[in-house]
Amino acid sequence: MIALGIDPGTRNLGWGVVQRTGQRLVHVAHGVIRLPADAALSVRLLEISCQLDEVILQHQPVVGAVEGIFFDKNAQSAAKLGHARGVVLLGLERRGVVVREHAPAKVKRALAGNGQAEKGQVARMVAAVLGLPALPPADAADALALAITELRLDPRARQLEDRQSARRRLQVPPHLAEAIRRARAQRG
Repeated sequence: MIALGIDPGTRNLGWGVVQRTGQRLVHVAHGVIRLPADAALSVRLLEISCQLDEVILQHQPVVGAVEGIFFDKNAQSAAKLGHARGVVLLGLERRGVVVREHAPAKVKRALAGNGQAEKGQVARMVAAVLGLPALPPADAADALALAITELRLDPRARQLEDRQSARRRLQVPPHLAEAIRRARAQRG
């Protein structure tokens, strides 16, 4: 199974691809989509959409693990992060990738055994688990940690999460499903 971890951001968006073969986790690729801070938010969101779509098409993940929402003291920053998350979630859904969200504390606990672990500690654990020769950039390390967390989930816990999210998810209205089908056919 191939998982794509995504650490959303409007200036730096980290992504990491990890494959599980049996019980072994293998690093496939990682990167950071760097966006100019002086560009309009709409331009940055479009760039996220385009570059993320390339990553999805290249690596064909089965599941996308996205950092869950957390509350920030700065409302403007939180709103911008919400926009980036929306683009990410839409991009994954558009390509038929199963979407799962994980809280930062859950990811830290899964990698470092402590939900309050420092970013550096998580990055070192990512490098150790995947056998990387060097620490990846911080945003990519967070994304790889999300992918690892997803692939390490107990299948029973994953089934429970899937059932809970299925209850929360709304069915796509027929007119939107048709619009999505047309857009995919045009790209095809």
